[in-house]
Amino acid sequence: MIVNISDYGDGDNGKFIEYSVSGLSVSQMEFLNRNLDEKTVINGELLIVIVSFDDELYPLQSDAAQIRQDDFIAREEIEMNVFLSSFLEDM
Repeated sequence: MIVNISDYGDGDNGKFIEYSVSGLSVSQMEFLNRNLDEKTVINGELLIVIVSFDDELYPLQSDAAQIRQDDFIAREEIEMNVFLSSFLEDM
């Protein structure tokens, strides 16, 4: 499984991070699409996961995140990969 942040910032409903997840089987994508609380979309071979955040919990807004943005993005991608992997263990 490969997780990449494909978009982030301010949306209509506040702050968000959009993750593009590849390398999943069709059954894994469908399982996640049905069972995650976050907004999800299957787009071909990608699962798109959109996570909304309250302003105070948005991980990419701190001063440190602005200075070392690549590090914070990589950490968020790793954390989502671990979360989805553990979620798939229940499949």
